[in-house]
Amino acid sequence: MANSSSGVGVFDECKLKFMELKSKRNFRYIVFKIDETGQAVVVEKLGTHEETHDDFTKSLPSNDCRFAVFDYDFTTQENCQRSRIFFIAWAPETASVRNKMVYAASKDKFRRELDGVQVELQATDPSEMSLDIFKGRAH
Repeated sequence: MANSSSGVGVFDECKLKFMELKSKRNFRYIVFKIDETGQAVVVEKLGTHEETHDDFTKSLPSNDCRFAVFDYDFTTQENCQRSRIFFIAWAPETASVRNKMVYAASKDKFRRELDGVQVELQATDPSEMSLDIFKGRAH
């Protein structure tokens, strides 16, 4: 586990699974959570390539914060296949203030551990990370 002076630590598993998503494209998305101790970020869910953007949004809790990465595939106007890796900081309005503060304090450090993220989103409800938002931010 990586050590930090502020915020929470990051387990190597988080970085390893992210590298698999980035280089091997093993997953469509990964959902991360801060563990019960409040000391480390851990992998909560790995989304298969068969899963959709809708499956991803449904995998996020309605009353708790999470970090996530999503491998978004799209076709350019020139008909080229591309993908962008999105980092999503999920902080629903219904989450506790303490929960939001812990995630907010840890976000930048955790995000820096994930080398290769191309687009960053902050979302408080599903409309802020809709497929249209992804399409608009991917180009």
